[in-house]
Amino acid sequence: MSDDRSGLAVGFTAFAGLMMILIGLWDIVAGFAGIIHNDFYAATSNYVFHFNTSAWGWINLLVGLVVLLAGVGIFGGAVWARTVGVIIALFAAVESFMFIPVYPLWGITLVAISVFVIWALTTHGRDIATR
Repeated sequence: MSDDRSGLAVGFTAFAGLMMILIGLWDIVAGFAGIIHNDFYAATSNYVFHFNTSAWGWINLLVGLVVLLAGVGIFGGAVWARTVGVIIALFAAVESFMFIPVYPLWGITLVAISVFVIWALTTHGRDIATR
């Protein structure tokens, strides 16, 4: 059997797993901030996805917990963990996109990281399992 995996590919996958853990932690913190302090986020009145700040807090908290758990699962190298990781990162990217009018820099940053996570898991995801 040839060894065609590279340290770079394993590094991309490990980085994706760590970013998922960080995104999860950040979303959890943002979720608690929105739940505890109702005036934490800027209110936007003319936005299609208009939720109150408490609702955004709960959305961020729940998405953060799932992304965190999927990020931890990436390091096991299982196919199901990578599949769940891609789906959750896709959901996190959409959720972050919807969050842009509320907290623009945060939303754009999380969309970019989520896209990188999707790329890393789909191109190099299996390499961490065999390293």
